[in-house]
Amino acid sequence: MINWKNSDELKSFNDLFALKDQVKLAEVMEGANGAERVKKYSVPMSIGLSYNYAAKQVDDTVLAALSKFAEEAQLIEKFEALYNGEVINTGEKRLVLHQLTRGQLGSDVIAEGVNKRDFYVEQQNKIADFANKVHNGEITNEKGEKFTTAVQIGIGGSDLGPRAMYLALENWAKSNGKFFMDAKFISNVDPDDATAVLNSVDVSRSIFILVSKSGTTLETLTNEAFVKDALKKAGLDASKHMIAVTSETSPLAKSSDYLAAFFMDDYIGGRYSSTSAVGGAVLSLAFGPDVFARFLDGAAAEDKNATNKELTKNPAMLDALIGVYERNVLGYESTAVLPYSQALSRFPAHLQQLDMESNGKSVNRFGDKVNYVTGPVIFGEPGTNGQHSFYQLLHQGTNIIPLQFIGFKNNQTGNDVDIQGSTSQQKLCANVAAQIMAFACGKKDENANKNFEGGRPSSIIVGDKLTPEVLGALLAHFENKVMFQGFAWNLNSFDQEGVQLGKTLAKKVLAGDTQDALKAYSELLEI
Repeated sequence: MINWKNSDELKSFNDLFALKDQVKLAEVMEGANGAERVKKYSVPMSIGLSYNYAAKQVDDTVLAALSKFAEEAQLIEKFEALYNGEVINTGEKRLVLHQLTRGQLGSDVIAEGVNKRDFYVEQQNKIADFANKVHNGEITNEKGEKFTTAVQIGIGGSDLGPRAMYLALENWAKSNGKFFMDAKFISNVDPDDATAVLNSVDVSRSIFILVSKSGTTLETLTNEAFVKDALKKAGLDASKHMIAVTSETSPLAKSSDYLAAFFMDDYIGGRYSSTSAVGGAVLSLAFGPDVFARFLDGAAAEDKNATNKELTKNPAMLDALIGVYERNVLGYESTAVLPYSQALSRFPAHLQQLDMESNGKSVNRFGDKVNYVTGPVIFGEPGTNGQHSFYQLLHQGTNIIPLQFIGFKNNQTGNDVDIQGSTSQQKLCANVAAQIMAFACGKKDENANKNFEGGRPSSIIVGDKLTPEVLGALLAHFENKVMFQGFAWNLNSFDQEGVQLGKTLAKKVLAGDTQDALKAYSELLEI
């Protein structure tokens, strides 16, 4: 039987605080001992990836304590309940089924009389068929010309994840003969966003993908109207240029305004939707259905790893609990995600939403206040750009911020040049290795301005090359990490009430239903 208890109700969680000063990172990472840690504290992931946590403030004693916490908190049992179709989203009284979009970990999940795995596969097949017809010219514009661009209209999870995944694979696809269509994204209700995208494409040869589960998202419908206006001005029939990704019950589902509609459901939150039709439509149009299928295969393989009951063989659960230890015991408030891959330029932004929208909660899954800190602030940029931006604070600032590096031995395109005895890729990898050690060990200097205290923890996920399978595995790792942390803190990681209040007040402003300070701000902005 599963017990949903707050962290501080568990003996194993409270025992962790006695280990706060257990590991002096600058000391244990020096010399031969540090080299041994790099070899020892590493766990294989799927698709050739590995999660290395040698530069974290843990040792065998801390790991044993975290393992006891994982067991007492029943993290694996809770994950099993999730993928077997129990109502885990207590806030909205819903199942949580994003893993089911890429594979089946447990028993059949039946909801409203529908086998949900079959439903997701059916939608993937429909998208694949549509994309193939677009690519081979069976579906064209009014002049019989092939479509060359896909433009996704969505916001939040309908934009951040799919956009990050597209950018991650764009150069790989171009180098591997898998690039079929350019993709653009309109998200912000700021008219400058839509204008900039529309000015950059040939609207007559563009397919617009409207993504809204409810069919009522204000920003998305506003941008849809903006696009339809542009199509009308170009003398084009909007219904020949638009498809919808929505729920079967939304007003968009059977509308003649769209060439086709592909369905998602309430059991997949926006930030978890990249492996559903939300990501599937744009990625299949851009790169082909087989590439999207490979992306799903990578995610499925990493989901399988997350079912391992042994902490040090379960990279997502291990990453999650080290994060809990850093947040609750060591008191670190933020985490920086630092991919040493330009292709992952928007991956930190996606993880920012994934983590902060999921675990940015101060009440537990039953609505009761918790007495401990929860989700950290997530931010990041690709290396080496970030080194010339905010790494100053990371190295010498007053706050210690744990770091999550991602690095690859080879680049995506195979294009490189040797300069001063090393290639660009070697220089990139040298930088990430150097940063890990610089953060961990620091450098003593009599000049205080040049002194580095070290003791700044980091982990790194290492792979050979960023491919569709590897990207899927990376995505699933972080989704599962966030899930395990939510379970550990007894949170509901699958609703997002925090985004609703501002939306409600904005509607009042637009309706003229304001008073006091809200009215004053409305007048200040001349609304």
